[in-house]
Amino acid sequence: MCGETKMPDERILFLYGNDEFAIARRLNELQAAVDKDGMNTARLEARTVSEDELNTAVNSAPFLAARRLAALANPSARYATPEAREKFFAFLGKAPTTTLLVLQEAIEPKEEEKHWLVKRAGKAGIKAERFMLPRAWEMTGWIVRETEAQGGQIEESAAARLAEMVGEHTRQAAQEIAKLLTYVNWARPITLQDVEQASVVTAQASIFAMVDALANGDTRQAQALMHRLLEEEDPFQMWGMVIRQFRLLILAREVIDGRGTLQEARQSIHEAPYSVEKAYKQAGRLTMAALEGIYHKLLEIDEGVKTGQVTLEMGLEMLVVDLARK
Repeated sequence: MCGETKMPDERILFLYGNDEFAIARRLNELQAAVDKDGMNTARLEARTVSEDELNTAVNSAPFLAARRLAALANPSARYATPEAREKFFAFLGKAPTTTLLVLQEAIEPKEEEKHWLVKRAGKAGIKAERFMLPRAWEMTGWIVRETEAQGGQIEESAAARLAEMVGEHTRQAAQEIAKLLTYVNWARPITLQDVEQASVVTAQASIFAMVDALANGDTRQAQALMHRLLEEEDPFQMWGMVIRQFRLLILAREVIDGRGTLQEARQSIHEAPYSVEKAYKQAGRLTMAALEGIYHKLLEIDEGVKTGQVTLEMGLEMLVVDLARK
């Protein structure tokens, strides 16, 4: 009947949200439950998989097992028209019970209510699991729970400090927790001092320091910090942090230009208080015109990296040299 919502279809599971780490962890849990040795698992990207590959992954009989797992990421990128979506759901409806088909989609909270796949999955009786990033004020609790899940404990002050350092990045937080638990050998709770001394979340602090050096005209120090970051951090992760930092600076500069206080900046910028405070202070030494010029340069480098005109490492070096001249 039109408009009727069916009971959940246990053959298909829909994982969505903007917490990529939580979705990846859930998918690993499902694989461990269905196919521990990986012999009956296919992880597919909708943007590149062929119809034959998808059909084989979903409809093949499991090899020496009761079930197989097929995971399809980003179906919205492939099924963009009403006709394609109808065909896709007709295909889903014929999926065998011997396959657990998992759909994965990156969806922001503001997109959720109107997203076609969220609405269509509900009407089709497909079970959905939602994974959204914790908000900034929820991260301390998330870190406490994640530490317990990893078999350890953390003092609340230490969790709050770590939350300030990682923001809402759950994957990075989980990695830092694992390193800190190794540091204390699971023998005692992680303390604030442990976080300050042993946590390797130094990239954000180094990026703050690099911006300080640039604002002070200290090219040598800025380049030294950049070289250290390139040696110690994943370049693409660091690139995301650099972009995020200058976005924060622009937001902070907007507050300053509107004669807003630090407290008002904390209320209007949805980031960790530590990050907002640092950005507010740094933005006070840079004009909006300068920040917008820097952000434009970041976009140029990003485009150059994506088109293969420049490596990310070279782009970062160019950025420091270019900004040092301003």
